[in-house]
Amino acid sequence: MTLSLAHLQPLVALIAGVLILLVPRILNYIVAIYLIVIGIIGLGLVR
Repeated sequence: MTLSLAHLQPLVALIAGVLILLVPRILNYIVAIYLIVIGIIGLGLVR
C-alpha cells in the first residue's frame, strides 16, 4: 500500500484530532506543525 497526499491529509487530521482531545494544551503546536507540513507538501518540496 502506498500513501499518497489524498491518504496523508485525513490521516494527519485524525491523529491531530485525537491528540487535541487527549492533550488540549498542545493545540497551538499541532495546528502550527500541520500547517507547515501541508504548506511544504503543497509547494512540492516533499514528494
